[in-house]
Amino acid sequence: MSALLSVRDVSRNFVIRRDLLGRPRDLVHAVDDVSFDVDSGQTLGIVGESGSGKSTLGRLAMRLIEADDGRITFAGQDLRTLSPRRLRELRPAMTMIFQDPYSALDPRWTVGRLVAEPLRVAGSTTAVEQRAAVAEMLGLVGLDTDAVDRRPSAFSGGQRQRIVIARALITRPRLVFCDEPVSALDVSTRALVLGLLRDLQRDLGLAYLFVSHDLGVVEAMSDRIAVMHLGSIVEIGPAEAVARHYRHPYTASLVSASPAPDPVAQRARRRVVLAGDPPSPVDPPPGCAFHPRCPLAHPICGKRKPPLRAGSDGHAVACHVTNGDPLLTGAALLSRMTGAADALVRTPNTAKGTAS
Repeated sequence: MSALLSVRDVSRNFVIRRDLLGRPRDLVHAVDDVSFDVDSGQTLGIVGESGSGKSTLGRLAMRLIEADDGRITFAGQDLRTLSPRRLRELRPAMTMIFQDPYSALDPRWTVGRLVAEPLRVAGSTTAVEQRAAVAEMLGLVGLDTDAVDRRPSAFSGGQRQRIVIARALITRPRLVFCDEPVSALDVSTRALVLGLLRDLQRDLGLAYLFVSHDLGVVEAMSDRIAVMHLGSIVEIGPAEAVARHYRHPYTASLVSASPAPDPVAQRARRRVVLAGDPPSPVDPPPGCAFHPRCPLAHPICGKRKPPLRAGSDGHAVACHVTNGDPLLTGAALLSRMTGAADALVRTPNTAKGTAS
């Protein structure tokens, strides 16, 4: 059975400066040779810090922006070779939930018009059918039908995000790109919206491409997790394997930074404090892009980029250090990193030599 969405060897650079002849001079390496699959009815979560390229990757996968290289197929069709007309016909099957429910909704329009807009653009339904579809969808996301005549300013942040979700699902898509869909909401509202997204996925058979900087949120929503760092996937596999038995030092640092639900456990947790600043995507370091900040880096890490190697369980990691030590995983990896980081702080000259 083939995947609903398949991304193979996709890359994208952005020109930020040109010379006097108009030739590219400085490039942002936003996405570098990335591959993944999303199956029907499943969720792939993509996690990473700001600037890791996760949102850009989602937009490339939906062909909202064009890739420089690679192949992207959706429902067996190569998106990069589709004509503009055929791509417009396919758009209702792959939609997007935006991050900020305040800027995503036109304040001048009523909720009914906002939610029905994708149907009007598609042009395949009558006005009567659109009104019926809007009423049904508002009910599915937990809003009263009298909301159709009100404007976004009459609703809270959580309610606005429900409107955004209703608009994304009104065309009954097969794939939804969720770009940080709860980051602008408070904690209690966030839990309600995540629960709604899970219920809708079950009831409507949706596939999600779910992007977030919060590993805890991604774990709660995903069947598989991909961890991105500086435009590349450094770890990918089943959600529990990546979140609990992580094997990349960068993933371990994300776990270390995530808040624990138990305050006692939070106080007892030792956090990995990475040295230095994140590398620039304009001038990425050679080898493994994480090696200048990694307390476990070996000399080879600064010379050769590690391949993404998968085990028998489908858990793949791009790391010279942990691929050579199968026992260096989860809590054992985190403990090794905190001890190494403490040693590097005490002996900064050694740290510099280790990461070179």
